Amino acid sequence: MSKMSIDPAPGAPPLRRHALSGPAMGARWSAVFFAAGEVDEAALTRRLQGAVDKVEQQMSTFRPDSDLERLNAAAIGAWIDIPRELMHVLATALEIGRLSGGAFDIGVGDLVKAWGFGGAGGPDGGRIAALAGRPSFEPPKTLQLDPAGCRARRLAPLRLDLAGIAKGFGVDELAREMREAGLSSWLVGIDGEMRAEGLKPDGRPWTIAHERPSVGARDILGVLEVSGAAAATSGNYRHRVEVAGRILSHTMDPSRGAPLDNDLSAVTVLSATCMAADAWATALLVRGAREGPALARRLGLAALFVRADGAVEATWPPAPPSGTAPEPMGDTYTA
Repeated sequence: MSKMSIDPAPGAPPLRRHALSGPAMGARWSAVFFAAGEVDEAALTRRLQGAVDKVEQQMSTFRPDSDLERLNAAAIGAWIDIPRELMHVLATALEIGRLSGGAFDIGVGDLVKAWGFGGAGGPDGGRIAALAGRPSFEPPKTLQLDPAGCRARRLAPLRLDLAGIAKGFGVDELAREMREAGLSSWLVGIDGEMRAEGLKPDGRPWTIAHERPSVGARDILGVLEVSGAAAATSGNYRHRVEVAGRILSHTMDPSRGAPLDNDLSAVTVLSATCMAADAWATALLVRGAREGPALARRLGLAALFVRADGAVEATWPPAPPSGTAPEPMGDTYTA
């Protein structure tokens, strides 16, 4: 594919806006970009779709033939060859799990299914009770990685689930394809996870709407301006299940072995990669309104916390990456 640039030469055609999309991980991927001259949108769409399809083939828990499910189905103690991309995501997940004090935990796959998330039907009380006696996820005691050999093995009967990080990695793969195509001004995303590069033709960063955490409604809390960074949000207002009259979040609290039930409604994280933003948004949500901001400040994470009472707290270090809070302008996309 020929190279494309945001900076047209003198006398070159003006920059044109392009928008592409396709299915990805139970949602949709999107790519919006500006370029001068002709763009083979069909070829670029194939590249982007191929990138997210590859991530899904490796990391989906809904596909029994995925590389992650091969690892989940392998005998305890057996080394399994895995793709380098999956190795990278697993290693990152374990590191964020360590730094977050276990708040980010990829060993909750059985709990997710037992509580009725992931298309598994309603909560299974018997299975939930049985899981109470299972070992906790403590790598390297329960999962070992061999990066040099690109292989992994489980040492305990725990089911791995990458729902809190794989989508973010998929966005990073979209970003890689955009760069390899020679594009320098774009915004890519999968559902509410997004990553932006360059500036729009008006010289401003890309604008991303921060959604108010409201059940059954779509409302904007504020707007972020993003360039050269990624944004991801985790919250308790989507993907819920009713248990004994209570509405519970799909996010698991590893310390309780149950759906999250704390004083936060949503957390948005800005980071260099969407994979990190995705995982840290979940980890900080789990840590709650007191411990979450404290951890973010200690680690220098740019995060925005929305409490259940509607109060908002930011840990931008030392100020929002895009400066003061902007007014919505032009194309605004929801995170």
